[in-house]
Amino acid sequence: MNTITSVSAFHRLLSLPEPKHPMVSVINLSESIFLEDEIWKGFVNKFYCVALKREAKGKIRYGQGHYDYDKGVLSFTAPNQVQYLDFHTMECGAGYLLIFHEDFLLKHPLAERIFDFGFFSYAVNEALHLSEQEEKYLIEIMDRIDKECQHIDRHTQDIILSQIDLLLNYSSRFYERQFLTRKNNSHALLTKFERFINDYYNNDTVEKSLLSVSLIADALNLSPNYLSDFLKIHTGRNTKEHIYEKLTNKAKEKLSATTLSVSEIAYDLGFEHPQSFCTFFKKRTHMAPLEFREKIKNN
Repeated sequence: MNTITSVSAFHRLLSLPEPKHPMVSVINLSESIFLEDEIWKGFVNKFYCVALKREAKGKIRYGQGHYDYDKGVLSFTAPNQVQYLDFHTMECGAGYLLIFHEDFLLKHPLAERIFDFGFFSYAVNEALHLSEQEEKYLIEIMDRIDKECQHIDRHTQDIILSQIDLLLNYSSRFYERQFLTRKNNSHALLTKFERFINDYYNNDTVEKSLLSVSLIADALNLSPNYLSDFLKIHTGRNTKEHIYEKLTNKAKEKLSATTLSVSEIAYDLGFEHPQSFCTFFKKRTHMAPLEFREKIKNN
């Protein structure tokens, strides 16, 4: 697997002059020309990328998925993810790439907090669609970062990273707006999510394992982080919390409406060991399974 280790190397692959700063750069896509290089057939890089694209075209693989570039969108990629670009279909279009090396964050609070921005783990087809005003905000921030790259002194890192932090916080706000304003798509996704969980636990003919966030996300063609963030905005609970609630309710149903043993119920719900089920149930209800069954029987 090819590795792009520096911002300078990435500039060369896009036929650009040396960057103003060795660790961070704002690239104008309209000035970029992809070199015909074997590296695009599969590579990882060592920097974060925030791409604001207009009329960009081409096929990309990022992580586990293959997607087409969309128009007028903001997307995020993190270091060390496998990427692939179909060079023959690529058209840069207009827009900007903000790239910053992972080492640029060292000894700065953003080094830890950047993991809170889940959209770096979203799939490319889950990009952020910006309004005209939102796009203007982000371009202004990128412009300030670009200007600051000309001044390399003891203040540079803090000033640039404060602007990157601001850009990421604005992006979080804009993603929440997108989750809430796309009502038809949101309603359809919530319905699919509920149906999948219900069907999974209501199907007694298939041997189950414990339902996972990644299993649901794969079934809905979403990345796990995107699904959890979407649910958090719309329901106040992430995917794992929804799974635990459904699992608890299904366990209560089996304990109260069947004569199955605790071990049988545990295996039916996907637990490998009855003890794990008992621990889970008691943590959620403050009662052991048999204690719950006895209480229901006496009521």
